[in-house]
Parts: sequence; structure tokens; C-alpha cells
Amino acid sequence: MKKELLASLIISTYKNTEFLKVVLNSVFAQSDMRFEIIISEDAEHEHVKAFVEQLKSPVPLYHLTQPDIGWRKNLALNRAIAASNTDYLVFIDEDCVLHPRFMEFHIKWADEKAILAGKRVKLDAYSSKLIYEGKLSADRMNAYLLSNYFTIRKNGARFIEEGFFINPNGAMGLIPRLRTMHQLKGCNMSFPKSAIYAINGFDEDYTRPAIGEDIDLTWRFAKAGYKLKSVRNVSVQYHLYHKENWSNQEENIRMMLEKQKRNEFICKNGLVKL
Repeated sequence: MKKELLASLIISTYKNTEFLKVVLNSVFAQSDMRFEIIISEDAEHEHVKAFVEQLKSPVPLYHLTQPDIGWRKNLALNRAIAASNTDYLVFIDEDCVLHPRFMEFHIKWADEKAILAGKRVKLDAYSSKLIYEGKLSADRMNAYLLSNYFTIRKNGARFIEEGFFINPNGAMGLIPRLRTMHQLKGCNMSFPKSAIYAINGFDEDYTRPAIGEDIDLTWRFAKAGYKLKSVRNVSVQYHLYHKENWSNQEENIRMMLEKQKRNEFICKNGLVKL
């Protein structure tokens, strides 16, 4: 019997198929598989195409590409939204391995008037290597993080407390229900398709990384009447180690502040060109 699809998992990627392979292995092992996968590539690299074509996915999987002419992640995300076949959208990045129950709670806690917001633990290089080599799986991360807490912290791991999965129906279930979120992380968020259409999608005026893919959404969703609902320690992610590629954020911040002054929460350069 064919499963009903309840969500679209949109995975942003550029060219790192080594990361994408590990992430997809965690996606294929989810406890709730009632979703489709859309690989949203902000480029059109042949090696990514070849990698995707050999995948044997247990759920419908689509690969969207666009010419590589600079950072246009927001355009790629809007194209993925338009191509999605469900009414609920979950977003992750190519460097974020998922806990086996990640999708289960994004689907279970979906709310028409809420934006689900989570975080991720940033792993150190050694822990990431264990995952690449298949020596450490996501379902063993609680024990690993607890027993190696001080070592991996010394090695550069950050936000380790975000890496512990806590069953909301278990003895410590009150903890994730008490945790809050005040700002979206683009690598771990979900919302109804109607919510993103209410603000006309991601703002394609942002052509530099960060801000436009999550922080900008935070205030725009709030203006549209949506509340953030935390999935911290429930929909858990493990961010694989790599060198940070931050660009200067002054231009993005300036642009966002100008749009806020104009109360432009329905962006003009989004899903529809206004």
C-alpha cells in the first residue's frame, strides 16, 4: 500500500557529495518515512547529478539545479517550494546529519499557525570523521556525547547540549517542552506551505549567505501572525565539521533593517515577483 506523503524535506546543497551521502543515509533511516525529498542544488555540477542518479531512495526523490552564477540559495529554495507536492515543508542543509526521529516530530508537531524551529550540535573534526567512516551512528549519539562531553568540547565541538535527543513522552519529556526559540535556523525549520506563501517565500534580494535564509524569515513570519515553536532536543541534528565560510554580513543586515522600516514582510522578489 502506497504511503501518504505528509511533508517535503528540502535539502540545500552545493557540491559536497561526501557530506550529502552521510546526511541522506540518516534521512533514509527515519522512523517516519511519510515524506518526499527535494535536493535543492544552488548549482548544476555533473558529479552531484551522477551521485543523485545512483541513489536508491525509499521515498520519492527529486533533484533541482540552476546555473552556478553566485550565491542564489534563496532562489533555489523558492524553486523547491514551488516544486513540492505536499502542504508541509521541512528544511535542512547538506552538512546536517539527522537523528532517526527528526522527521517524526517535525511531522507530528506540525501546526497551521506555528513555525517549528530547532538547532544543531556543531561537531568537532574527530566526531565527524567517525560518522563518515560509519563508526558512529545517529542513534548512538546520546551515549557518545555524554561519555565524551569534555573531550569533544576541548576539540572544538559547540552547542553540545543541542545534540541530546529527549523523548517528549519520557521521564525527562518536560525539558524539550520548556525550551524556546526566538530565531530561526535555516538548517532545522519547518512550516506549512501556506505560511511561506503568506510572506511570498524567501527574499531573493539576498545574494549573500546567512540572514536572508532564516533571520529575515523570523521577523516576516511574526508580522504575518505566526509563532515560533521549539523542536530543540526532539528534532535533533548533528552538524558535520568544516571550516566556516562566513562572508561579511553588514550588507545583509542593512538590507533587512531597511525592509523592516518599510514593513515589507511580504517580499517583492520571492515566489511571485511583485
